[in-house]
Amino acid sequence: MKETSNKQGFDLLIGDAPVFCAVRRAAQVVAATDVTVLILGESGTGKELLARAIHDDSGRSERPFVTINCAALPEGLAESELFGHRKGSFTDAVADSTGRIRAAHRGTLFLDEVGELPCSIQAKLLRFLEDGECHAVGHTLPAKVDVRIIAATNRDLYALVKSGRFRKDLYYRLHVVPLELPPLRLRDRDLHLLLDHFTDRSANRYSLPTPSYSSETMKLLKAYEWPGNVRELRNFSERMVALYSGRTIRPELLPAEFTQYEQEVVQEGHSFNLPDSGIDFYALEAQLIRQALAKARGNRSKAARLLGLTRNTLLYRMSKYAIE
Repeated sequence: MKETSNKQGFDLLIGDAPVFCAVRRAAQVVAATDVTVLILGESGTGKELLARAIHDDSGRSERPFVTINCAALPEGLAESELFGHRKGSFTDAVADSTGRIRAAHRGTLFLDEVGELPCSIQAKLLRFLEDGECHAVGHTLPAKVDVRIIAATNRDLYALVKSGRFRKDLYYRLHVVPLELPPLRLRDRDLHLLLDHFTDRSANRYSLPTPSYSSETMKLLKAYEWPGNVRELRNFSERMVALYSGRTIRPELLPAEFTQYEQEVVQEGHSFNLPDSGIDFYALEAQLIRQALAKARGNRSKAARLLGLTRNTLLYRMSKYAIE
């Protein structure tokens, strides 16, 4: 798949896996509205890419898309960074500052890693979300700001609410339309598609011949868990193009983490002694899901915890095996 320069928005969200397509379709529906969206998913699954796609497909596409990395906001300067300040309102305020929120006027404000937002700012952000008024530090009167809110997190926000580290009212204000991006390990059929895309893109970028992957290598790549998700796959593809352009990549050329993966799993205590006769993996997986549901007396959240899965992952696998 060759990347073209006119790709934008949802065209950049590559994948055919049903669990991924369902999220993309839902995002396309909500893009036409101004509803607040909360994008969930592990690190590297493409949350900012999805947020940009929603913005590009909305009526605000010609207006600013402003990103705030909530994890990178210094607590002492977070209020000024978000809401702006007036010159002289504090020691280092040598000039007026608009702030990120007012910079996004009539556009989209993307609150990345919102679970890391300092507690001291959560109440003020909630007030802004409720009335649309941005009160800059040092100003007596607030400014009315029109923005569409998209937030994202790889944290369990509800668990943060229960532990008192995230405001419940702010959680419900953000949790209007939740969209959960699946990890790459649940997108088996997309691995080859994404690998081809990123390999072609890197080869074009560096003007190098495209490498190919042997069938043995592809088996290892498909068995790998990809803890860094799509971002890790993108970086891997770029490395392979830089090191082995025009060659066939065989298992011995792969980074150590791929060939040592099974050994690492054993060392972490998740070993399973495979019988010489082999197993029916899918039947075993379905059986484990049924056992977990039975032990949890039908409580799907508890069953998911017993299996070490998220609730949405469990629901996906129950659907896969038609388990009620």
